[in-house]
Amino acid sequence: MSTRREYPERPVVGVGGVVFDARGHIALIRRRFEPLAGRWSLPGGMVELGEGLKDAVAREVFEETGLHVAVGSLVEVFDRITPGDSGRPRYHFVLVDYLCRVLGGEAQAGSDVSEVALVDPTDLGPYELTDKARSVIARGLVLGQEVTASVS
Repeated sequence: MSTRREYPERPVVGVGGVVFDARGHIALIRRRFEPLAGRWSLPGGMVELGEGLKDAVAREVFEETGLHVAVGSLVEVFDRITPGDSGRPRYHFVLVDYLCRVLGGEAQAGSDVSEVALVDPTDLGPYELTDKARSVIARGLVLGQEVTASVS
């Protein structure tokens, strides 16, 4: 039995990655399906039954972008609730985003996305990200700098 994304019986757990490559660029995907079809976002998806959160992030990032990643620190946990008919939530996701670093692979769109881009984080304007995606990226940038500073 699979979990329904649209009009679910309970919140659905999803994961995402603030994925940095060696140049410090961030992986973005253009969503092929609802919710947010056609919009740019961070790569991610649903956690499968029996799957750990970090394993789910690595799998989803690879499936959507073709990139193998090391999954690091937690960036943020939040919910995204989209209203539907008669006040019942059409979508209700609890999203867990992690800081990720590219280990290898080639950026290419998977079946759930129409495009992948590796973007300079100072040039996000053309991608019309949601306010929440921008906030998560900003937090990921700060955490990435903190991790780098603590290693030095």
